Amino acid sequence: MYDQLDAFIIRYEELSELLSDPEVLSDTKRFLELTKEEAGLREKVATFKRYKEVEGEIADTEEMLSEKLDDDMAAMAKEELNDLKKEKTELEERIKVLLLPTDPNDDKNIIMEIRGAAGGDEAALFAGKLFTMYSKFAESHGWRVEVMDANITGIGGYKEIILMISGNGAYSKLKYESGAHRVQRVPETESQGRVHTSTATVVVLPEAEEVELNIEDKDIRTDIYHASGAGGQHVNKTASAVRLTHLPTGIAVAMQDERSQIKNREKAMKILLTRVYDKISSEAQSEYDATRKSAVGTGDRSERIRTYNFPQNRVTDHRIGLTLQKLDTILSGKLDEVIDALIMADQTQKLESLNNGSI
Repeated sequence: MYDQLDAFIIRYEELSELLSDPEVLSDTKRFLELTKEEAGLREKVATFKRYKEVEGEIADTEEMLSEKLDDDMAAMAKEELNDLKKEKTELEERIKVLLLPTDPNDDKNIIMEIRGAAGGDEAALFAGKLFTMYSKFAESHGWRVEVMDANITGIGGYKEIILMISGNGAYSKLKYESGAHRVQRVPETESQGRVHTSTATVVVLPEAEEVELNIEDKDIRTDIYHASGAGGQHVNKTASAVRLTHLPTGIAVAMQDERSQIKNREKAMKILLTRVYDKISSEAQSEYDATRKSAVGTGDRSERIRTYNFPQNRVTDHRIGLTLQKLDTILSGKLDEVIDALIMADQTQKLESLNNGSI
């Protein structure tokens, strides 16, 4: 393990020199690649350097204690030694976490699909609540939210809404949100005050680039047609709606949100690439031995992962047994406490697998 960290330090120092090289500074693409690599090593290197410093301080303190000291000095040295040993143990655990295999998609933007499921209008309204929650969470992290497509119900909810969230680490935070979200509340239309249960589903996919997939033009069928719905004369006169079908998988995406056929095609292609990439990745993942899968993971999309109970202002994440009496806070976009707990549970499970030799 420590040989690997020594190699990281050597590489980090090389990167520091390269990033000050005028030739590298003039090559934007290479500069960005090296900057990203340097950022990925920074915490590992800083943590290991501190670990080595603590080891040296422990050795110095133990040597001091072997000498003849007065009672006060000896007591101070023993207290310092205990603190240093505690810090060493904490750093060792932190290093193990930093060396866990990372998800190559963690730094990617995401495409999120939210759909009203069981519960009719109430489910669609809850899908709207989830959309607002994730939008506010994204904004609090400085990420950009773009609605790609939306199917709005007459009462203001969403049968389906597809959005792109762009920003560093978006997938690393939101990948745990895939699954069925259950809501328990009294609908506005309920005259007798009875609590209804409805569900909405969330799918989180890492954005895929064309370079990641070997998709040829012949593999995609493009259909152009007239948009339906609002749009006045534009709807009748312009064939701007686009449907793209990936023939090998049968995955199809239709887009008519924009007035421009080109823009609709661009949006549809982003979603299509992402869904095809997800299908290929999911098939590869299913080949892994079950013991290598995280207990938290990204969740089966039909699995009930969380319940939002309005009467008791309670949110429960069923995967890790976390219950918080903070429903109003969480729906306002303050999801960090839930997501941090999911990340911690995932890392703990992976560490256990590592110690058992199953990673």
